[in-house]
Amino acid sequence: MFQNPQALLSDGTKLKNYYVSESTGIATGFLISAVHNAGLVSLTHTPSPMKFLNDILGRPQNEKPFLVLVVGYPTENAMVPVIVKKRLDEVTTYL
Repeated sequence: MFQNPQALLSDGTKLKNYYVSESTGIATGFLISAVHNAGLVSLTHTPSPMKFLNDILGRPQNEKPFLVLVVGYPTENAMVPVIVKKRLDEVTTYL
């Protein structure tokens, strides 16, 4: 996924796009949900540096790579790990 901090018009004019990271993050969340709803699995990856993706994928320089989303079919014996969350009283303080 790429984010576009500046729109580049055909006449060369640059326009600032606002809330780019937030919007790209929300769109990524929707895409991940859709992928999982379709019975697929996904894994996010953010290599550093990421600018090489512009060259490999032929994207314009005004776009900035946000993340790589790997999508595929799970194996039959794939298991989601059980993650234990802390209780509310372990992470809050009331004054």
